[in-house]
Amino acid sequence: MSPSHTTELSGHAEKLIRSRRATRAFRPDPVPEETLRAVFALAGAAPSNSNAQPWRVEVASGARKDRLADAIVAAHAEQRTTVDFPYHDDMYSPEQQDRRAEFGGELYGALGIGLDDHTARAAYDAESLRFYGAPHVAFLFATGDGAARLAADVGIYTQTLLLALTAYGVDSCPQGLLSFYADTVRDELGMNEGKLLVGISFGYADKDAPVNHITTGRAALDATTTFHP
Repeated sequence: MSPSHTTELSGHAEKLIRSRRATRAFRPDPVPEETLRAVFALAGAAPSNSNAQPWRVEVASGARKDRLADAIVAAHAEQRTTVDFPYHDDMYSPEQQDRRAEFGGELYGALGIGLDDHTARAAYDAESLRFYGAPHVAFLFATGDGAARLAADVGIYTQTLLLALTAYGVDSCPQGLLSFYADTVRDELGMNEGKLLVGISFGYADKDAPVNHITTGRAALDATTTFHP
């Protein structure tokens, strides 16, 4: 492979990876079925330990998606949470908490919500359970015993799916909050297996929504990565 071709390929890869961003306001236009099938077929190329492919993906659209949203919002209002993978705020280091706080300021600032306006923040979080108005949502489950190592493979699949969506011009938002209602999702989808890791809302972005113009920073390379000679 010539150096020029290598440079061209790396340029395409960098553009794809850096152009992916979380979308939090969608148009109602559905993604064509042939695009859906192409995206999820491509995501299936994700690697996994011993090629076990321990993921189960459930995609909801149309009336089924709307019923799911209603059920999740109701569970949220009644505080009926079921979390397959434990979550607690103190799992983050102080440095990670600082990054989260900075992002929260940017997000709620774009929405015109003050950081101390807990009522407005709670209302926005509840509304996010309607998938930000996206026409589609995918729920990603870890199958087998659903242990952490299998969840790591599903995490690899998740990123592959996000990049596949981006490559096909489809916008998306991974939503950890959706995983807080795992039993509700399983009941609505008629499932009896798998642990819910994350939900991904996807479709086409509302380009005029201020919340879609947030640019999040990333830690410097040296802050996260060490090269050992």
